[in-house]
Amino acid sequence: MKKGVILLAIQLALVLSVAAKYSLDRETLPKQWFKTAPYDPDHWLRGRYVRFRVEDCPPANCQTSNWQVLVFYIPEHVPDPSLRAPGEELWVEATIPRKGPLRPVRLGVKKDGNIEPLNLR
Repeated sequence: MKKGVILLAIQLALVLSVAAKYSLDRETLPKQWFKTAPYDPDHWLRGRYVRFRVEDCPPANCQTSNWQVLVFYIPEHVPDPSLRAPGEELWVEATIPRKGPLRPVRLGVKKDGNIEPLNLR
């Protein structure tokens, strides 16, 4: 029993340290809105998400070209945000880490030159 509790404490510490790192990164690292090109909105194994290609990705955060593929998971009750009316564009706000892929924070819709964040809760 004692070993099980110790193992649980170690696992919780690991998970909480990763969550704390991402939370700190989200607060301290720069964020930017990126235009997206959405595709593949659902997968039976992974659940509902919007998979999109980020255009004009910073060179340090892109693998081989000036675009990168990101995944943004959405709740089941929320309509697919990638389906936009004419004149609307889907954008993503992402944290820009020093190296590695962009980390999506939220989605927004650009209409008439303004980006309005989507409420996906």
